[in-house]
Amino acid sequence: MDGLIWGGAVISVAGLAGLLWCIFKVAAAKRAGLSEDELREAVRRVVPINMGALFLSVIGLMMVILGIFLG
Repeated sequence: MDGLIWGGAVISVAGLAGLLWCIFKVAAAKRAGLSEDELREAVRRVVPINMGALFLSVIGLMMVILGIFLG
């Protein structure tokens, strides 16, 4: 079960890194002083990556909890 726990932790950290990347990407777009439409387009491009990163983070946490529960 250690593999499940550590694997889940790695996947969660990858998801967290993706979430942080999304935050920095949108913050950079806001600092760039883009128009409202350009900012909306920048956020629209980041949303699928954000959802995927959130999914990875949740799946990783589920793996950790399952590994602890079964171990």
